[in-house]
Amino acid sequence: MLDLVPEAIRVLATADADAKAASARSLAAAWREGGVAFRSKAIPPDRPARGERPVLCRPGDMPRRKATGNQEKRVALLHALAHIELNAIDLAWDMIARFADDSLPRAFLEDWIRVGDEEALHFSLLAARLRELGMVYGDLPAHDGLWQAASETAHDLLARLAIVPLVLEARGLDVSPATIAELRRGGDAASADTLEIIYRDEIGHVAIGKRWFDHVASARGLDPQSTWQDLVRRHFRGHLKPPFNTEARDAAGFSAAFYAPLAKDT
Repeated sequence: MLDLVPEAIRVLATADADAKAASARSLAAAWREGGVAFRSKAIPPDRPARGERPVLCRPGDMPRRKATGNQEKRVALLHALAHIELNAIDLAWDMIARFADDSLPRAFLEDWIRVGDEEALHFSLLAARLRELGMVYGDLPAHDGLWQAASETAHDLLARLAIVPLVLEARGLDVSPATIAELRRGGDAASADTLEIIYRDEIGHVAIGKRWFDHVASARGLDPQSTWQDLVRRHFRGHLKPPFNTEARDAAGFSAAFYAPLAKDT
C-alpha cells in the first residue's frame, strides 16, 4: 500500500516534465484502485524539481519574440500553456502534500488527486500537440513567476485556495474561449479541441477550489466572501482584470459578488 503524501512529494521531486506527468497520472490511478492510503505527513520541497529545459526567466526578463507566422504564434502559445499546466501539476500535488491532514474530509484528497490527474493529462495533451507541430516542450524559454503564488501562500491552506484556483485558474476561464475561437479561425482545430478539454476541466477545478475555500473559511468561523477579498489583496501581486467569463465562473459556483468589488479597485 503506497503512502499518499510521500508519493505526492515524489511527483514534486520528478524533474523531467513527461515523467512528472506520468508519475502524477500513475499515482492518481493507484489511488482510485485502492492502492494508496493517507497514512503520514512529510515536508514537501519549497520548489518542485525542474529539468534543464526550458530555460526559466523572471517574467520581466523573458525574451521578446516576434512571431513571423501563424504556426509560430500557435507553437509559442501552446508552449506557454504547457508550462502553465506543468506548474499546475505541482500545485495540485503540493496542495495534498503540504495541507492534507486529519481535520479535512477524505473528499478533499479525492478532489485534489483528481485535479492533479487532470493537470497531468492537460500537460501531456499539449506536449503531444507541440510534437505534432515540430516542437518539444522546453524548446522555448518560460517565465519562473508561476511558483510565486505557491511560495506566497505556503503558510496557509485558505490563502492557497484563495489565490491558485480562485484567481489564477479562474483567469484561465476568462481567456480560454477567445483563444479557442482564434485557433479555430486559424484552421487549427486540433489545438482548439485540446484547449476545449482543458477549459471544461478547469471549470471543475475552480469549483473544487471554491468548495474547499468555503469549507475551510466556515470551519474557521470566517465569512468566505470578505475573507477571500482580504486574502487576494494581501497575497496576489496583480489586479483582477475584466472582462470576466461570468458564465463559466457561475458554473463553478464562483459568483461575481466575490470578485467584482476587487475589479473596481483596479
